[in-house]
Order: sequence, then structure tokens, then C-alpha cells
Amino acid sequence: MTENPEQENQTTPQSEEEIRIGVYTCYCGGNISDVVSCERVAKQMRDMPNVVISRTDMAMCSDGGQALIENDIKEKGVNRVVVGACAPSLHEKTFRGTVTRAGLNPYLYYHVGLREQDSWVHHSDHYAATEKAVRLMSTGLAKARLLQDLDSILLNAEKHALVIGGGIAGLRSALDIARRGLRVTLIEKSPFLGGRTAQLESVFPVNTAARDTLHPIIEAVMAHPNIDIFTQAEMISAAGYVGDYQVQIQQQSRGVSDDMAEATMEACKQEVPDEFNYGLTTRKVIYHAYPGCYPASPAVDWENYDGEPLVVKGQPTVLYNELKTFDLTVGAIVVATGFNPYEPRQGEYGYGEIPEVVTLPQLIRHLALFGDGKKLEWNGHPVRDVALVHCVGSREIDGIHEPHEDGQVNDYCSRVCCTANLHMAAELREHYPEVNVFNLYEDIRTYGRGHETYYHESLEKMVRFLRFHGDDRPEVVAAPKGDTHPVLVKVRDHLTWGEELEVPVDLVVLAVGFMPRDVGDLVEKLKISRGTDRFLAEVHPKLRPVETAVPGVILAGTAQGPMNIQETVAAASAAAAKVAALLASGEVELEPFVAKIDLEKCDGTGACVEVCEYEDAIALETFTVDGRQVQRAVVTPANCSGCGNCVSACPNRAVDVQGWTLAQYEAMVDAITLDIPELMEVEA
Repeated sequence: MTENPEQENQTTPQSEEEIRIGVYTCYCGGNISDVVSCERVAKQMRDMPNVVISRTDMAMCSDGGQALIENDIKEKGVNRVVVGACAPSLHEKTFRGTVTRAGLNPYLYYHVGLREQDSWVHHSDHYAATEKAVRLMSTGLAKARLLQDLDSILLNAEKHALVIGGGIAGLRSALDIARRGLRVTLIEKSPFLGGRTAQLESVFPVNTAARDTLHPIIEAVMAHPNIDIFTQAEMISAAGYVGDYQVQIQQQSRGVSDDMAEATMEACKQEVPDEFNYGLTTRKVIYHAYPGCYPASPAVDWENYDGEPLVVKGQPTVLYNELKTFDLTVGAIVVATGFNPYEPRQGEYGYGEIPEVVTLPQLIRHLALFGDGKKLEWNGHPVRDVALVHCVGSREIDGIHEPHEDGQVNDYCSRVCCTANLHMAAELREHYPEVNVFNLYEDIRTYGRGHETYYHESLEKMVRFLRFHGDDRPEVVAAPKGDTHPVLVKVRDHLTWGEELEVPVDLVVLAVGFMPRDVGDLVEKLKISRGTDRFLAEVHPKLRPVETAVPGVILAGTAQGPMNIQETVAAASAAAAKVAALLASGEVELEPFVAKIDLEKCDGTGACVEVCEYEDAIALETFTVDGRQVQRAVVTPANCSGCGNCVSACPNRAVDVQGWTLAQYEAMVDAITLDIPELMEVEA
């Protein structure tokens, strides 16, 4: 219960002062001025109420353009600024910095997007585009007259980050964050670190051993004093906001003590398919992922353990999973949950029906297990001819290819599989020169530095290329009994003008694409979003490439889309840099565009609470006013996104979004509908 609620939402009123607006219309290097007459717009703005200066410049965002604004604030007493330029998302922060340096509150500035909203969409009608620019700038003036000083929201920040995922992205992020002096807790769902990188043998384009790249990072992470690692651990709940997230972690036990590890593993007889080798082999339910894995102690696969007693050194022993739950307070969360290789459907290209049809990840593991034999074999039979098929599970066409369980097709390009396929083709020809390799592709996208080399190398090594169209993919069938090869690949080759070919092979290898991990529970707990490709979505691919829409929740690596290892590591370091920028000072600064309650108008209907989609952003609290108890809405700024749902729901107009008030909107609507004088001719 709170006394005197009026004092809680009190805002210092804007001092009564003459409103002096500076208006700045940018040529944008011709992007705007080639369509809009910027000089006419500037001339029209000079005659508007409260405007004391109206200028143009070739590039207002340049040092020279910003200097014009700074000088006008200092010398002409400008106390509101309106800039008509490119998108606010590109340079809003630039101009806020400009007015701040000149001594003005950064939120006494408004940005009009003349490029995207006008010149780029009306390039064929210069007069109408100029008239629209005048109207848009007029709305900016209308809002500027009602702007008030706003202060950024400052929150204490816990200098501690949670990293979810122990693959190469999570490891890199954790290490980079820790090296900046912040504490890190890294959790990994499986018993071992390394993720998908551990399953590879060599890394293109440098051809180094994958685990030689991975293990030094793991060793550095495990040795760093600022990092705590928990394997077989998951986040089961999360609450709070950037700088102050309360998360709960649940960890399964490894189930085997180090001193009894070897004896217990020897006593274990239960076996399951080995996911590390993509089901090509089996493993015990008490296991190591691979020789030299981290941690070195074995773990129990609780999901598959049947609970039967083991006879260890003559004693019946039943293994128990002793769950441990603990709480953490962290300032930011890095989601580095990785990806899954696409699993072809039963019968897709013969997969699951023809034993000689495998995925590229399976072939990589097979070659690692097969060793450096002189002859390549599969299922005990020699391999003489191999077909490598691109774009399996990628670049699917809606209406042609069968949708997945969620009703969608994978219409995105997985990017990495082209180079991976060519890498494999070159390796097969190098290590097994007697094997003929056929490369069946829709398009080849070797986009990375050094990747094109594999294409040329494959050509030089006599790999045969056959090109199909996405709506007419190859058909893979079992060859008739007694045929020279077990599999036939039928394809219409568009490199030979659509000739229909039938290629007999001993092995078909499907270059499968990337699939997003099933992290629906994590999406729900953290309130983050997926993109149309079902990977986790960043706010903006160029301007905010590793941030989610939830402040303090950052993405790293293939959780947000297909990437190769180099890109994954770079993205992970970018995520670490963002976390460090957020938390290093121990204080987080958020923009002030959040809901604000006018307590004199609020009568506690709760309509705003009902429509709010953000947990703990707005709630009803009980206050004592004049000796009686009343309910009023209260906003927690750190949880509010400023979406405005509450504004539309309030029957009393008691809610506004700071910086975007109802009064400002109404003034802008009035301004855009006003008649404007005929555009005058202005000499250049």
C-alpha cells in the first residue's frame, strides 16, 4: 500500500519558454533532392509559426551538417530541432548526439523520414513529392511544439551474464565476456561441450582439424576464473528485465563418480544409437561423446537409461538422477542454442528406404570412423561412384514441395551447404582418386572468402556437375537386382539443355540444410521472437544484428540463422561486445518512450493491464488517498516497450507514451490535413 500516489508519477513541468524551432532539410546526397525540391521545402518552413531558422545541406549527418545544427542552438537560441532526412533508424541517434553536444535535451528533436516515406516512393512526380515533403515536415513542426524534456531510464545492472549453449558460439561469447571483467555462467543442455563443431573433422577454407580449433577455446573457458560451467543444465524460468534478470537453472547429475567411472561404464550393457555419429554406430547409456571430449568424466543418458541395476565390482548398483536447482541474478542473457541438420523425410531422395542414401553429416562421420583406408566402402561394399545432391531441406518452393509439420517449407538458403558439399567432393577425389563424383546442384553459392576455390578445385579434379531446377529435382531409386550399381539417380540436366540422364552410383549423399532448434520453451520464457524462417529473430540485420526485441537478451551464432564457423565466432564476439557495452558500467540506460499514468485521470479500471502483452509492465496497485483505499495503474518502465496498447484501452485518456503523446499525435494529424499555400518558385 502506498501513500500519496501523485508524488510517484510527478514530472517537472516544462518551463514556460518561447518555442524556437530549427528546421533542417537534407539532400541526402541526391537521394531526396533528386525528387524533392529541398529549397522549396526549406522556404515554406521559414514561414511556419515558431520557426527561427530553416536550412538545407547536402548531408545533414556529416560533420559539417551537424555543426550547422549545433551553431544554431548555441547562437540563435534554437530549442527544438526538426530534421528531414533518411530513415530515423539510421541517424536518429546521430542527431540526438548533435543536440546534446549543443546543450539541448536529446528528446527535443524530431526526425522526419523524407527519403523512405517520400522521395523513394514518389520519384516520378516531383511536384507532388515536394508537396508531401512540406506536409510531412509540417507534422514534425506540430509535434516539436509539444516536445518536453525527457530523461533516459537508468537501471542498476548486475555485472553477470548467462550464456545458454555450450557450442562454439556460446563458448566464444562466454570467453569474450569474461575477458572484459564480467562474470559468466554458461549452461549446456547436453553432458559435453563443443556442439556441432565437435562432430566435424576439418574446417574450410583453412582445412584445419575442427577439434584442434575447438579445444583451445574450451580449455580457455574452463580455465577462466570468471566463468562457471554447468553441463546437463537448462534454464527453467526467467523474470525481470535488462540488468536484473532472475533465472532458475536446473541441472541433472552426471550419475557416475570419477573413481567408479571405468568400472560402471564396463558394467553397462544397454546401448542406444549414437547421435554424435548420426546413428551410424551405437553407444552405451553411460558414455563419452568422443575421445578427448570435455568434461572428461562420463555421463548417464537419463533420457534412455532403463533404470535396471548394474553389477559394478560384484555389487548391484542403480543409478539415480539427483536434480539440482539454483537461482541466478544476471544482467543479460546470451542465447547460443545452435541448429539441427535437416533430417530428410522417409523416402525423400530415397532416404530411409535405400541404405545407400545418406546425409553429408553422416558421411563426414563415416569417413572419420572408416579411417585412412585405400578403398572407400559403405555397408561393406566398395564405393566407385558417388552423387552429391545440393539443397536438401533448403530453398523449398511453396505449393511444390511438401510442407513440414508446422505447415511451412524451408524456402531459405542454408548458405553453408554448397561449400560443404564442394569441400567433400574435393576431399573424396583427393583421398580416393578412383571414386567418380557427380555433383547435382540447383545453384552454387560459394559466398565466403576462399570458398570459390573449392569449386575450381572440384573442376580440376574432374568432379562432374549436373544442374537441376528447383521445381524438377532429381529422383533417386533403387537399381534393379543384378545391376552394376545399387542406386540410380535420374536428373534433367540443364547444363546439357535439359537432357534426361540416369546416373548409376554406389552412394547418394544429401547436403542437408540448417534447421532451427526446437526452443519454443525458451522463446516463451524470454518473450523473444522467431523470424519467418523460424530461427530466432534479431531486431535489425544491419543496425542491431545480435539484439532481440527484448532488452538484454542477445543472440549468438546459428540460433539466428545459417552460418559457417567463422561467421558464428564473429557473431558470438559481437554478442559479447553488446553484453559488455550493456553491463560494464553497472548501469543500463534505456530510452524514455514508455507508458506514463496521469493519476488524476486514472480510476483503476484495469483495462490497461488486460491488454498489456509484456509481463509486469503495468499493474494495479492499492493506494491510500484522503483516508480511503483506491486502485491506480503503475508502470514499471524497465518492462514497458512503449507499444501503446494501454493508451488505446484506457477509457479516461489517463495513459500516454512519453515522447508520443495523444496530444502530439492529434497535432500531427491536424497539421498534415491543413491546406498549404501553392509551392513557390525558388531559385537554386
